[in-house]
Amino acid sequence: MTKVRLFGVTVTCLLCTGCSRAPSISIIGSFFPAWMVCLIAGVVLAFAVRYLLLRYRLESEVGPVALFYPCVVAASTCLLWLIFFR
Repeated sequence: MTKVRLFGVTVTCLLCTGCSRAPSISIIGSFFPAWMVCLIAGVVLAFAVRYLLLRYRLESEVGPVALFYPCVVAASTCLLWLIFFR
């Protein structure tokens, strides 16, 4: 091995050690990162918010829809992460 390749392998191994303490959740035998589970729950919550806004005819009161729902997903994902994993 050349010195550059050895250095690259060493740096890669050192950077991967930070991933060993990441929280993961077992779903049907497969382990998923906690942030991915929070993201999926955030998307489900955004659908619930959309359903409620449509049911009460309030979706027209919301600003640009293409900006609102991704922000709802991001906010709910971050809140779920903070509540359950921090």
